[in-house]
Amino acid sequence: MRNVMTFLAMIGFAALLGAGCAGPEQKLGRGISNTFEIVRMGDMRRSIEQHEIFDPYDGYTTGFVSGFNKSMTRTGLGLFEIVTSPIPPYHPMLTDYLTPGPVFPASYAPGRISDPLFDTDTYTGFSGGDVAPFIPGSRFNVFDN
Repeated sequence: MRNVMTFLAMIGFAALLGAGCAGPEQKLGRGISNTFEIVRMGDMRRSIEQHEIFDPYDGYTTGFVSGFNKSMTRTGLGLFEIVTSPIPPYHPMLTDYLTPGPVFPASYAPGRISDPLFDTDTYTGFSGGDVAPFIPGSRFNVFDN
């Protein structure tokens, strides 16, 4: 019974620290995003691209080492932010070395994934085109860009 009460008290204290505060939520989200840098390797791709553009002779080697260092730093920072998410400070750390958000190569611009959450009009039967194509001379279009 004592172990259960201690465990419930710890969970209640953690909930009290994190409930309703935007700081812990942002820090935890940033930490999760940074932790997945080891899978994404965006810093490495960007570093290789930038080093190859500005120094073509040793861009791949220097860019690889620099990008690997930044990717591992971002992953470690993400783990640290996950563990310390309920504890202040909540602002981004190491901003002189890393950007607060994930980076991508300049030649790649990510977009949204095709999902019913974002593309609801096509999944419910509404899409661009003629409203009444069966009527001759109908030129009224919806979502015409």
